[in-house]
Amino acid sequence: MPGTNFLVGDNAQGKTSILEAICALLRLQSPRTASLGHAVRVSEPGFVLDGQYGDHHLKLRLDGAGRHLELDSVAQAKSENYLSIARISWFSNDDMELVRGGASQRRRYLDFIGAQTVPGYLRQLRSYERALRSRNLLLKEGRGIREIQAYTAPLVSAGEFLREAREQLIQGLAPLLCAATAEISRQRETAAGEYRPGFTGDFGTALAESQAQEQRLRQTVAGPHRDDLILQLNGMDAAAFASEGQQRTLAVALKLAQTRYLEAQTGTAPILLIDDVFGELDPQRRNTLLASLPAGSQKIITTTFLDWHEQQPETAVFALAGHSLTRKT
Repeated sequence: MPGTNFLVGDNAQGKTSILEAICALLRLQSPRTASLGHAVRVSEPGFVLDGQYGDHHLKLRLDGAGRHLELDSVAQAKSENYLSIARISWFSNDDMELVRGGASQRRRYLDFIGAQTVPGYLRQLRSYERALRSRNLLLKEGRGIREIQAYTAPLVSAGEFLREAREQLIQGLAPLLCAATAEISRQRETAAGEYRPGFTGDFGTALAESQAQEQRLRQTVAGPHRDDLILQLNGMDAAAFASEGQQRTLAVALKLAQTRYLEAQTGTAPILLIDDVFGELDPQRRNTLLASLPAGSQKIITTTFLDWHEQQPETAVFALAGHSLTRKT
């Protein structure tokens, strides 16, 4: 349904799985696992997702033969046209790891945005990952420099693209993050985000200068796979000095900034998939967050209870019990 949709139900009823299926259908990836293959139910050969977005009919089938896409009943050999249809922003309790977890969590956050806003981003990311895996395998096996250099050129090409794209992403996200944090905290907190690249200067030169270290550690030590988004709250490192409540505010602000960035870049408000985050916020912050969400976005929100929310126009409530979904209002 357009507007705000609440899926209300006890834990372990499948609320999160519904959101994951929507994300997988529209973006061909899951926010919960690195590979869609991991989302296949044990003992099952695969899965099929079929749905409507606006005037478009989308279908995704994943089985032992690979991934199969259909857009408006036409098979798609490539994903570009398919992925151009919809934009997604995902909120969940796991977002806390964006603040207190490792750099890989924050890179994935940037990659999810980049794949939806920067032409060629996903292709360059996959090229970089393939070259990095091959190069690291050769380093681990102790192969010669000439063999390793065969993967250096594609690594450098894709790596330079990713650095520039991520730097521009963070420049665009930083003021939105600051504004969202101030809104949710009622002006009590100030946030900042800064790009820390995994290499300095020219990437090819950085790789050449790190050859001795690579040979010793047997892995590629410079590159976008070591990028990070440094987060500060009130001028201090958020992971080290912020309280749990402050970290949660910052995590939600990161996703709100993502949402606004997607809308600004594409001209269309993304679909918001919000997985049970309201129970972790106090009532004031719950309603502040809800009011801060883009009015034009379709919102699908899971929760175990809804006694804090006042019914608003364009709001639908669905009860999920016994794996059955029933509309209440």
